[in-house]
Order: sequence, then structure tokens, then C-alpha cells
Amino acid sequence: MDLTIVSGLSGSGKTVALQALEDIGYYCIDNLPANLLPHFAASLMHNPDSHAAVGIDIRNRHFLETLSDSLASLKQLGIEFRILYLYADEDTLIKRFSETRRRHPLTDTSTSLVDGIRQEHQLLASLAQSANMEIDSSRITPHELRSQVRNLVGARDGATMMLQVVSFGHKYGNPSDADFVFDVRCLPNPYWEKSLREQTGTDQEVIDFLKSRPSTASMIDHIYYFLTKWLPAFEAENRSYITIAIGCTGGRHRSVYVAEQLAEKLKNDDSKVHLRHRDLI
Repeated sequence: MDLTIVSGLSGSGKTVALQALEDIGYYCIDNLPANLLPHFAASLMHNPDSHAAVGIDIRNRHFLETLSDSLASLKQLGIEFRILYLYADEDTLIKRFSETRRRHPLTDTSTSLVDGIRQEHQLLASLAQSANMEIDSSRITPHELRSQVRNLVGARDGATMMLQVVSFGHKYGNPSDADFVFDVRCLPNPYWEKSLREQTGTDQEVIDFLKSRPSTASMIDHIYYFLTKWLPAFEAENRSYITIAIGCTGGRHRSVYVAEQLAEKLKNDDSKVHLRHRDLI
């Protein structure tokens, strides 16, 4: 039996995640009281091929009091499960609630939206620490979120570990879910070529610029060598996915090119690779 518990901050995309799982055949229940979780899981044990996902979050104000006991009961029953935790930064959550004009579950006449978001973050801190998988939805579209959810679950169920290669700009902050972060700011920067400034690492002129610099190929080869040497050790520990982050200053030129090249090399090794350019807008 495959059981996924979907949780996280309000406004971070939990509904989208559940819909993505439902689209690939999961039986999904949203806002299930935590004390009913063992009973629900036990009812599925008669069908070992079943796939189910349960949404549990702060809307059930008392779920935190019983969730740890419910998870312990699942382990006693011998039921394997994974926790997918979604979150976003404070500014993004404020914008989403303001645009949709939906009420945050913890707001009332004496609690503002900002206070509600911060309070929820504190209440869910222990759950976030116990999560098997995390997704930061701050800078991705609902479509990209659905794709990431499907990739993560597919990686867990598949025969090989999923590799997520992400390009990003250091000035916007490191990806919080990264397992490996490689800084490529030491490479020649196309930004200082006026004709290349508005282009990206996917444009041919930028590709030609970086490809002609020996240091670029050397950097890619060394990162690739490191990963191919150590990724099997992580896979042997039953890791379902690894996130590899490649960062330059703005996340538009060098990191994009290196991520593209690295992803292609890893795909040629028959690895399951998902490529994303976080700051390429």
C-alpha cells in the first residue's frame, strides 16, 4: 500500500498537490481528522496495490495534538507512509491570500494575516522536520507544482532515484530544499557582454560564449564526476530523490547553461532527471 500524507502551510498549494496525485490514480481525502488516519489506512491494507493520499493541516485545530499518536499507530500496524510538506515564503503567502481574498484559518478579529501565517509556521515546525519530501512553491506556477509532485511520487515508486536539477540566482536566495549546491559564479559572466545581457543560458549566443570557455566545461565535468561517484551511495540509502542546485548571480546565464548541460549528461546515464530554472522569468 502506498500512503502519502500531504501537509504544509495554508496557501502553499496543498490542494493542487492532492489534485495532482488524484490525476495519477491516487484516492485522495482532504482535511481528514488525524485521529481517523490509522482507521483509514487500516481499511486500505486489504488492497496492497492501493494508492492513497490524505491532506492534514491546520484547518483541524486539534490535529497537532493527535497527529504524533496517529503516525505511531501507523508504524505499529506496519504501514509505510511518507509526508509531503509544502511551504512558501511569507511575502508570497500574503500576496496569495490578498489576491484570492480567502481567509487564513488562523485569522480572526484579533489575529492579522501576518500573525496567522507566522503562528501556523510555528505550529507546523515539528511536522516539517519529519517530512520525507518538501516543496517550496514560492516561485513556481501551479502547473510546475503538479509536475514536481508527480515527479517526486514517481521517483519513490520507480526503480531509480529521481534527480532534480535546479538553476537559481544567489541574489534571490538558495533553494531551501537543495541537497547539493554548486556555485558557478567563478565562470565568465555573459552579463557583462551587452549583446548577451538580455538573453539567457538557453539562447545559442550565450551557449556559444560559455562553451568556448575551457573553465565552463571543466566545472561541468567536475560536478558530474562528483555526482556520479556519490549518488549511488545516497540511492543505496533508499533516497527517493536528490535536488542538485546550480547557482550564479542572477540565475539567468551561467547557472542555466550548466544545469542544462549537467541534466543532459545525467540523462545519458539513464537517470531520471527533472530540470527546472527557478529564476528564469
